[in-house]
Amino acid sequence: MKKTYSGPSSGKGAIYEWDGNSKAGKGRMEILHDANPSNVAIQLDFITPFEGHYITELTVVPSGNATTVTWTMTGPSPYTQKLIGIFLGMDKMVGGDFETGLANLKTLAEK
Repeated sequence: MKKTYSGPSSGKGAIYEWDGNSKAGKGRMEILHDANPSNVAIQLDFITPFEGHYITELTVVPSGNATTVTWTMTGPSPYTQKLIGIFLGMDKMVGGDFETGLANLKTLAEK
């Protein structure tokens, strides 16, 4: 998979692009804002195998000895994506990536 980074190395305007196989597809992520350490919003654009444009937001809220993490993905759902969602399910398509990301975040937070 080809990975490209551009813009600032971190924070607002940092960009990550990927171009992979038919499963990974091609896409782009750009940090829209980061209110470190509690909130980060990212523009997520899938180009292939299907086009989609979303905002993902990660919010971290300390609560006693624990931390509540909320990770959302919002955006339009055109007809073709609704069909894909019915047959494949968004959880099947991106759920594993969310789980991996949250597990990595947990590992980093517990260091």
